Amino acid sequence: MNKFWDLAPPLLIGMAVDVVVMKEDSLLGDLGYTDPWTQLIILSLLTFGVWVLESMFEYWFGILWRNLAQTVQHEMRMDAFRHVEKQGMGWFDERQKGDLLAIMNDDINQLERFLDKGANDILQVATTVVIVGAIFFVISWNVAIFAFLPIPIIIWGSFLYQRKLEPRYAEVRTNAGRLNALLENDLSGMSTIQSFTAEEMEANRVEEVSNEYRNANKKAIRLSAAFVPLIRMAILCGFTATLLIGGKMTLDGDMAVGAYSVLVFMTQRLLWPLTRLGETFDLYQRAMASSNRILDLIETPISLNDGDFKPKRQKVVQSTIRFEDCTFSYPGREAIFSNLNLEISPGSTIGVVGATGAGKTTLLRMLLRFCDPNSGKIEWCGKELKEWKLESLRSSIALVEQSVTLFPATIKENILYGKPGASDAEVEEAAKVAEISGFIETLPEGWSTLIGEGGKRLSGGQRQR
Repeated sequence: MNKFWDLAPPLLIGMAVDVVVMKEDSLLGDLGYTDPWTQLIILSLLTFGVWVLESMFEYWFGILWRNLAQTVQHEMRMDAFRHVEKQGMGWFDERQKGDLLAIMNDDINQLERFLDKGANDILQVATTVVIVGAIFFVISWNVAIFAFLPIPIIIWGSFLYQRKLEPRYAEVRTNAGRLNALLENDLSGMSTIQSFTAEEMEANRVEEVSNEYRNANKKAIRLSAAFVPLIRMAILCGFTATLLIGGKMTLDGDMAVGAYSVLVFMTQRLLWPLTRLGETFDLYQRAMASSNRILDLIETPISLNDGDFKPKRQKVVQSTIRFEDCTFSYPGREAIFSNLNLEISPGSTIGVVGATGAGKTTLLRMLLRFCDPNSGKIEWCGKELKEWKLESLRSSIALVEQSVTLFPATIKENILYGKPGASDAEVEEAAKVAEISGFIETLPEGWSTLIGEGGKRLSGGQRQR
């Protein structure tokens, strides 16, 4: 609707020209308004009303369309994140976290940019072609044919460029993921880089990958930049044809001056927006390359299936855990366990010792179902772990790893992470059990102390507690 009101001013300009030239014989004169000054006043009021309506509809359309783009972006990101959350730890071990971050952030943002601007441009151009085409054929069908001749050429050229740009932007997005992964790793390991005085080496690695990303963009830009000049040449042909043929018909008396003015203005309104198709298809190809990466992520099969067994807490603490003939190996590696049998009785304390790589951490991963044994089974409460609801299983186990993950929030919020609905008394009791309550109380802000990203403001021992 906003495009309809946007195209009304050229019609009003044509009617104004008709009034000045034809006076009482103009279109408004035929409607009973014979005084030229009265006709101009009517046209001025109509113009004011049209501009107000066009502005209002443009405002409403902008809000609705952009909110739609933001909603699609949000839903796509949440679908991707929820899918990633369901994957096993082995899946994460095979992927770079920086690349996953690039997909769920930058690639989804690329899709939002196209929906916000590119898809809107396509809709506006299509509406313009329909409305202007109808006006052209009403005024002069033979002029309309020549004015519309460039459009099929432009559309054909657009699809041709689209096919050529697709692999180039796929390469751009792949290199963007690699660069993001490298930067994420380097920033996370900056203390290691500086301790080994490897700053120059890492800077060279970043420069190499960044250059690959830049060169991939250059190849895509080189092709996409040629599109707009070619479109303009096609538009020039259509505009010139309208100017000459319409002008000749007007000079011969076959067309009114006002109608000729409308055609000239409408030709510009019809063809000039097509110059934006170059930018639109550029956004489209970037969005398609990003969409392929997003869909590849979302369509990745989930290796761990969730069960529905949810035992009561009393039964959990009184039940034995059994590993029965468990064999496990990581993809492409030798078996860590072969026919492992282990029984853990309620209330017992067991220490597992072994050389590096012997499988101590893997044993806990299997218990938490971060990974499943290749053969054999693990039972708890008389049920195989595969039958357990993952949420129930993992909430029944407290895991403290050597490398502890803390979130950039307060101490209290991090303690609450394991039990979001816990009372203040329960939080304080948990801190006492972990032997950290005394330290917390010495802090100026106490439980509200922000611990920084990854708990950087705490010592290694304090983070583990």
